Amino acid sequence: MDNNKQHTLKADVCCDGIGLHSGNPVAMTLKPAPADTGIVFIRTDLEGRPSVRAIASNISATTRATTLTENGASVTTIEHVMAALAILAIDNCYIEMNSAEPPVGDGSAKGFMDPILRMGLLEQDAPRHVYAIDHAFSCYDGDRYLVVLPYDGFRVTFTSINPHPLLGTQVLDVTDAGDTLSQEIAPARTVAFEEEIAQLRKMGLGLGGTVENVVVFTKDGGTLSKVRFPDELIRHKILDVIGDLYLLGPISAHVICMKSGHAFNDSVSRQIDAYRKANPAQ
Repeated sequence: MDNNKQHTLKADVCCDGIGLHSGNPVAMTLKPAPADTGIVFIRTDLEGRPSVRAIASNISATTRATTLTENGASVTTIEHVMAALAILAIDNCYIEMNSAEPPVGDGSAKGFMDPILRMGLLEQDAPRHVYAIDHAFSCYDGDRYLVVLPYDGFRVTFTSINPHPLLGTQVLDVTDAGDTLSQEIAPARTVAFEEEIAQLRKMGLGLGGTVENVVVFTKDGGTLSKVRFPDELIRHKILDVIGDLYLLGPISAHVICMKSGHAFNDSVSRQIDAYRKANPAQ
């Protein structure tokens, strides 16, 4: 695969299931798209099949997930499927859904990547547009922050600090070299804490979560789930960063995160998007 060329899917990929937060059934089909299309969600359940482009300027909410809104339609919890497309370097794809939220699958990006890889990728006769970050962008909130710096390649350094006895302080540094992201980051599932589940469900969130697709940490210091990695939490945090920042398309940057989440990812994405529009020569 030529990393300097754009790519799409060779054929349709169907993914059915239920949404992580809504618990609603959803049929989702990822379809090939022409060069320079980008990633476009299409709400097939709404009149006129409105489209929602996966771009930073369409971010409309960041509570426990990233939500995009355009043309009177919204899609939410898009970060896992976006991470799958980012890791596979898929530039162009239509994503048809008959509900607002993609299927949770196994709670990671791997559930999307495996069927895509079975169908295969198609190289397109168009150059890939990788945006090279040329100065620092940041978002701070007390001792939490996210900073994006110039870098030759793509790298994420994440620090997580959590009082749960199985977590504590975790630090992980990864790059997109070789199969690192597909093997070490893509399989990491979303995380929840036993004591917050009841409140989340009162808020209408986490209704599609189970101990198979969410790593649930218990009040007594254990887990209800069988973990895939001892540090699955921080790996999934990096997965979310990758998915959220892919709203910018492919970028060359070093992303440094301290206890950050979707709001930080999306704030910096909007900053970069605004800067890029104001400086089109870059």
